[in-house]
Amino acid sequence: MMLLSAGLALGTSGCKESVQAPPSPPIVQVLEVSATNVALTAEFIGQLDSPQNVEVRARVEAFVDEVLFEEGREVSQDAPLFRLDRKPFLERLAAAEGQLAEAQAALNKYHKDVARLEPLAEQKAIPRQDLDNAVASVAVGEASVQSAEARVQSARLDLSYCDVAAPVSGLIGARQVSIGSLVGKGEPTLLATISTLDPIWFYCAISEVEYLRARRTAGRQLGETVPTLILADGSEFPEPGKWVFVDRAVDVSTGTIRARAEFSNPEGVLRPGMFARVRVRLKTQQDSILVPIRAVQELQGKNFVWVVGEDDKATQRSIEPGAEVGSQVLVLAGLEAGERIIVEGVQKVREGSPVRPKTAEQMAAAATSPAAGGHAGSKPAKE
Repeated sequence: MMLLSAGLALGTSGCKESVQAPPSPPIVQVLEVSATNVALTAEFIGQLDSPQNVEVRARVEAFVDEVLFEEGREVSQDAPLFRLDRKPFLERLAAAEGQLAEAQAALNKYHKDVARLEPLAEQKAIPRQDLDNAVASVAVGEASVQSAEARVQSARLDLSYCDVAAPVSGLIGARQVSIGSLVGKGEPTLLATISTLDPIWFYCAISEVEYLRARRTAGRQLGETVPTLILADGSEFPEPGKWVFVDRAVDVSTGTIRARAEFSNPEGVLRPGMFARVRVRLKTQQDSILVPIRAVQELQGKNFVWVVGEDDKATQRSIEPGAEVGSQVLVLAGLEAGERIIVEGVQKVREGSPVRPKTAEQMAAAATSPAAGGHAGSKPAKE
């Protein structure tokens, strides 16, 4: 009997020792919300383009004799670019000038005939018909001279097209033809393209929602704001811009409004075809609440954050988010300054459950402390 009692006592003691203590509350990173002044901005994505992209084309059919420019360099207006084979056009000009000389000689003869026949006709020494024929010949001769002069002008114009010059000043691209190429056969062959770079234009298509939001937030027309250019590498272009065009209507097929901003580009850093963004400052909102975007959760179309109360218990709080400002979002309603929200560890939290709140500084200090060097589940070594 005594042995049985001792065994029951030992079994009861073992059961009591196997009962585990409840798990400790999870550690979460919290942030105390504060009110600040927020500069509200809007950003639009678009592409740069030149105000003038001039295509240099061949106007006559000829072979390319010379290329007189260096690709990718600045060229000034009227600078020589290409020289085409002039020999056929010199021959046509010479032939046209010869025809003009013949027409002028014939007209001179017709004038002399009229001068000779007029007194004879007055004396009725010859039929009046002979004088009329001579006068008509003068009219025909004058028309022939005009036609010959037109052919000479046309030949001279075609000859001038053999010397291809820059129509505008700007940056010239790669040549599209080589020496010896036949150009202008059946169509005006593209020889090169010149783009003016200063100033340069930024085109964007602004959605109807973005336009209305920016207009309402700024309290003024979008064209009255000052755009700042953000390049593809994230750098900010130093020259401020200005809006020069906002379309009159929304494109019904895309739901966007086309707009254009102009930027000074004295060093030619900006090139046509670059993708970029413009940022416009709308207004500064006083006493605003900003929270990290990662702290905001979305469920069934509603947004909420986890708030830690004074009793260190977490509860869900519905909020009304506003515009995004960098990596933060503006909270229009649902939070007050001084409250604590969870920014890391929300997956470990349940409604009304206790947590162990730590600030980012406290968690960083704990991670670098000597006590954090060991494993949490390791046992001390036996002596």
